Amino acid sequence: MSLTVATLIPGLLLLVLGAGLVSGRKTVAASLKAFPRSSTAAMVFFGAGAIWFLYRVWHLSAADFGDYRAILCIAFGAIALLSFKYVPDFLAVRGVAVLVLLGAGPLLDAAFMHYDQPQRLLMVSVVYLLIALAIYLGAVPYRLRDFFEWLFRAPGRSRVLGACLAGYGLLLTITAFTY
Repeated sequence: MSLTVATLIPGLLLLVLGAGLVSGRKTVAASLKAFPRSSTAAMVFFGAGAIWFLYRVWHLSAADFGDYRAILCIAFGAIALLSFKYVPDFLAVRGVAVLVLLGAGPLLDAAFMHYDQPQRLLMVSVVYLLIALAIYLGAVPYRLRDFFEWLFRAPGRSRVLGACLAGYGLLLTITAFTY
């Protein structure tokens, strides 16, 4: 992946999320409030995260337990499927956390060893922040529900957060074309 694409992806995602929050539409607030316990979102995000993780496990080298990849895929696949039955609460949040953690690798790899381009740090900083957030929310996913309740309690909060996210997303999108 090129550094331009690696910077453009988080930039556009932040821009879209920020624009949704700035719009102040009731559907955005209702969707975000319902997201942590949504079974549809759990199927999409946790399912995508599980498939991506199983793909990574299947392509392990011999030095990384590659000789046992079939056993690992069966075990982790069973755990992923059983998660939908036995721990369905906040599975969507955990799915997004998995996707963020898996997606951070290619983004950071694209910026690796590009010391001559300091603007790459704008993308790298937000990716590391998202990694820390994903680890935290993967451990305590109910905090995202609490955050959304706090965010939409006062009407101005969501618009201020949305403006910050959209502004940083726009900055990243513009920066992507400076490499």
